[in-house]
Amino acid sequence: MEKFQFPSMIEKLKQSPKTIVFTEGTDARILEAAAELLKDSFLKPILVGSEAEVTAAADKGGFNIAGADIVDPANYAKMDAMVAKMVELRKGKMTEEECKTALQKGNYFGTMLVAMGEADCLLGGATYSTADTVRPALQLVKTRPGAHLVSSCFILTRDTGDEALRNLCMGDCAINLSYEDSLDKEGNVTVTAAQKLAEVAVESAKTAKIFGIEPKVAMLSFSTKGSGKGSTVALSAEATKVAQEMAPDIAIDGEMQFDAAVSPTVGQLKFPGSKVAGYANTFIFPNIEAGNIGYKIAQRLGGYDAYGPILLGLNAPINDLSRGCVASEVYSMAIITAALI
Repeated sequence: MEKFQFPSMIEKLKQSPKTIVFTEGTDARILEAAAELLKDSFLKPILVGSEAEVTAAADKGGFNIAGADIVDPANYAKMDAMVAKMVELRKGKMTEEECKTALQKGNYFGTMLVAMGEADCLLGGATYSTADTVRPALQLVKTRPGAHLVSSCFILTRDTGDEALRNLCMGDCAINLSYEDSLDKEGNVTVTAAQKLAEVAVESAKTAKIFGIEPKVAMLSFSTKGSGKGSTVALSAEATKVAQEMAPDIAIDGEMQFDAAVSPTVGQLKFPGSKVAGYANTFIFPNIEAGNIGYKIAQRLGGYDAYGPILLGLNAPINDLSRGCVASEVYSMAIITAALI
């Protein structure tokens, strides 16, 4: 197992150990990571699945999961209470029978364990799609008070001679396709697109701090300080103003191009006087296309390790894995998820 790059998170969990639900308890990658976590003793895994099947899969892989809780939806002792709670949370949108059916699936069952306080956090997506991990979280754990949307960020790390570029944060690269105004039934704007993007910026910056990054947030665009025109330019510019009002203690500036964000020479030429331009370490993209392409370029060509997507705005930490993940990524994301509490 590769060395985890944020030891302060491990120290935090040693002081206050947590429980984490893995929704795919028979997956070999999950079991390998769970075995490693059990050796470390600061994060207790709950594995969702048939005890016989989970145990058989662990034995086949040679993974020692003694000490993990294996919870099977098919014979869960508190299922009646769980169904009743889910019906309540869905507020008429799902019948009792529909809830019973959904709770036989690991993604819904695991999310309800968190919703009922039986676990602190959840990690899924080794076999489930992002939508199948996020949907139950939105329906059952829901957004925390004051949050208007769920978004995400990635933390990127690499060994580099430039200390300022060692750890970066990028958002939103996985959840929100784009940002539009929210309207009520009468057509009145309740939340603007700029408010949503600003919220992504502030939440990403707060998450960056957990990783030891002192955020300098660049609201990215193909324009710097009005040099270009277009809908996303206006969005990023307006979101900058809103974010600055939301979090005056965080360095946030924009709109700016990526070269202006990371090169001090270019940044101060194009955006003179900015405290962010040329020194940014937290990058906010105007839509998912730019964000997803951007972080993957950094990962594949820039040599960064990418941790995420880390979901933002929920009432409890619930995170999504890539279906192409390896055990070391599961291990790292489990620690990150629990450390967000």
